[in-house]
Amino acid sequence: MSPSGIPRLVIAGVASGVGKTTTVVALTRALRARGLQVATFKCGPDYLDPTFHASASGAPCHNLDGWMMGREAVVGTFARASRGADVALIEGVMGLFDGASPDTDDGSAAQVARWLGAPVLAVVDASGMARTIAAVGHGLASFHPEVKVAGLWANRVGSKGHLELLQRACVGTGTPVVGGLPERPELAFPERHLGLVTAQEGGLSPERLEAWGSLVSEWCDLNGVLRLAASAGPLEGAEESAPVASPVPVCRIAVAQDEAFHFYYEDNLRRLEALGAELVPFSPVRDGSLPRDVHALYLGGGYPEVHAAALAGNSAMLEAVRAFAHAGGPVYAECGGMMYLAQGLRTLDGREHTMVGLVSGVAVMAPKLQALGYVEVETTRRTVLGGAGLRFRGHQFRYSTLEGAPGDGGALRVRRRRGDSTHQEGYGPDNVLASYVHAHWASNPLVAEGFVRSARAFREGAR
Repeated sequence: MSPSGIPRLVIAGVASGVGKTTTVVALTRALRARGLQVATFKCGPDYLDPTFHASASGAPCHNLDGWMMGREAVVGTFARASRGADVALIEGVMGLFDGASPDTDDGSAAQVARWLGAPVLAVVDASGMARTIAAVGHGLASFHPEVKVAGLWANRVGSKGHLELLQRACVGTGTPVVGGLPERPELAFPERHLGLVTAQEGGLSPERLEAWGSLVSEWCDLNGVLRLAASAGPLEGAEESAPVASPVPVCRIAVAQDEAFHFYYEDNLRRLEALGAELVPFSPVRDGSLPRDVHALYLGGGYPEVHAAALAGNSAMLEAVRAFAHAGGPVYAECGGMMYLAQGLRTLDGREHTMVGLVSGVAVMAPKLQALGYVEVETTRRTVLGGAGLRFRGHQFRYSTLEGAPGDGGALRVRRRRGDSTHQEGYGPDNVLASYVHAHWASNPLVAEGFVRSARAFREGAR
């Protein structure tokens, strides 16, 4: 089906913690059981929920973030990634109207719903609730004239009778309750300090996945959900401008992909491929060497602190990464990747584990959150991403600090979206750029171009 006419639905909450991710996973499995191909998306900068959606749908889940990406990239990414699907489900972020600002819809699920012309299914924690659900639906539906709240989903209902009561309360309101789910603690997704345990690490077993899909078939009007999705109008500006993989590789980039490193925006990876980069996965935890004939390293975020002992024990890989950088190979690292490149990583038990040593300082874990929020970044000197003055947007979410970092700042000037304060980051020698920023390259396509250019230059110099 053409992306311009694909049935689509934003599944947004009245707040965080109401069960949006469970709802999307469960609906995806139930729809797939009907033989439908489901494209999934996640609003906001989250890396963890998309792993659940990808497992449920059998295809990559893409982030859609209005503040980091902008309208053109959001619509283009949706159009490209939903091609060939029968229906698209887009999970919101926090509450429906929550985003980067308290007085606009920037970075919110509501903004994405507007841009995609998608109706909204609002998820409510209905435990202890009766007729008030109708008032909640009315408030959401009337708050923004360009956001179509078409239905409600009641989670944590006490019984079938409770769900029926909620449905009767909303008859004739324009926001029908099309389904809901009971609380099932035995099927809950496990969590840790950064959020959910990823699907790849056992956070979503096949048994749990199928159980949620079966519950939807039992508790939900699936035809009603599909009718809501089909009420979406034509998608304006759905041209698939970029990125499409280049048929002729111009370089090979090794991408850290294992239980310690797996936080990547799909769009970033696709942009590299569109520019001619062949992406080669490797495991800093298990592999004894880097892949052969690679011309750059990309170390994303993840949980190096959970696997610190294994990373430190793999001395062959530590030396391989060190040798690659010492030979002039371009290395780009974000958050967990930067922690791996540091001199050491100190875990909460006080143990310090030796890491690669390309970045001065020790990454020290803390029991409390150290940074959270959107950032704007500007390079202050030439880096592996390009020249000085390059600007892009990203996000930080971390429980660690870098102690002993160079006192003269770094290659990046980072401005926090909230508070407008700035600080310096961006560490390593000239061919290495490591920071706590998770960057979304749709905010400036020149970033991906610069990284591929650095890889090509290293390839040419190595010949």
